[in-house]
Amino acid sequence: MGGTVGFTAMKDGTAADYALLAEHERAYNAGTADRLLRELRSQADETLSGYRITRLEHGLQSATRARREGVETDWVVAALLHDIGDGLAPQNHDRFAAEIMRPFLRDEVVWTVEHHGIFQMVHYAHHYGWNPEERQRFRDHPYYDSCVAFCERWDQASFDPGYDSDPLESFEEEVRAVFARKAYDPDVMQVGVARGL
Repeated sequence: MGGTVGFTAMKDGTAADYALLAEHERAYNAGTADRLLRELRSQADETLSGYRITRLEHGLQSATRARREGVETDWVVAALLHDIGDGLAPQNHDRFAAEIMRPFLRDEVVWTVEHHGIFQMVHYAHHYGWNPEERQRFRDHPYYDSCVAFCERWDQASFDPGYDSDPLESFEEEVRAVFARKAYDPDVMQVGVARGL
C-alpha cells in the first residue's frame, strides 16, 4: 500500500483521499499490539527513581500474578498494561492506560484500570497527609470490589525484585488477541456487567 493524499488541509480532501487514508488506518490499527509490546520493552531499563524494579518488571509481576490465579485474558492483559502510561502521563497514567484499552476490553476491567490510582492510595496516602479512603466515593459503583481486588492482589504486591515473573514474550499472544478484537464490540465491552474478581 502506498500513496499519499492530495490535500494540504483536511477540508479539501476528496472521497478518494479518505478511502486511501482508511486503508492506511486499517494497517496501522493492526499494529497496535506490536506498538504496545515495543513500549513495554522500552521500559525494561526505565524506572522511577527509588523503586527497586523497572516499570516493565512491575507490569510483568502484576500480570504473572493475575495469570497464576487463572483469571480471564482481559484481566491478565490489563495487569500487564495498567501502568503503561507512567512515562508519558505521570499525573494521569491510569486514565491514559484505560483509554488505550477501552475499545478492546470489558468495561469492568477498563474502569478498574482507570481508577486504580485512586484505589491504590489506601496503601500510602497517609504518608503524604492525603486521604487514604478517597476510593470510598465509588463505594456504590458495581466495579468497586473488582478494583479493590486488582490493587490488593496484583498491583500493590508487585514491587518485589525477587519475584519470579513470566517473561514478556509469554504474554505476546494474549496482547495480540485482545488488540485484534473489533473495536467497541458491545459483546466484548459488556457495559455495566460486573463479574468480579
